Amino acid sequence: MANLNAIGIVAADPARSISFYRLLGVDFPEDGEGHIEVTLPNGVRFMLDAEEVVKSFRPDWTRETGNQLALAFECASPAEVDELYARIAEAGFAAEKEPWDAGWGQRYAQLRDPDGVPVDLFAPL
Repeated sequence: MANLNAIGIVAADPARSISFYRLLGVDFPEDGEGHIEVTLPNGVRFMLDAEEVVKSFRPDWTRETGNQLALAFECASPAEVDELYARIAEAGFAAEKEPWDAGWGQRYAQLRDPDGVPVDLFAPL
C-alpha cells in the first residue's frame, strides 16, 4: 500500500501562499526558487510550486479552480480555531465560513488560500 508522503499545490503567487500558510504555523524556509517545501511535524511534506515549474514539464497545464483539494489543520483548542480564523481573515485572505460548533463534535471554520484551495480549521469540542 502506498503512503501519503506529500501534498502539493500549484501557487499563482507563491509569496502570498507562503504568507498564508505561515499564518497557520507552516514553517516554510526562506529560500526557494519556484519550488518550496517543508516536512510537517506529522512527517508529510507540504510543497508549493510556481506555475512556471509545472509548465516546465507539463506545457499544456492550465489553472482550474482549486476545489479538488482541501487541507484540514487541527488546532489545539476551539479558541485556537477562532483566533487563527480571525487572524487570517484580518490579513485579507478569503474567509469562507466563520467558526461554528459542528454537529460532529468539532469547532470548525473554513478559509481559502490565495489559489482557491479550501482550508479547514478544526478542534475537538
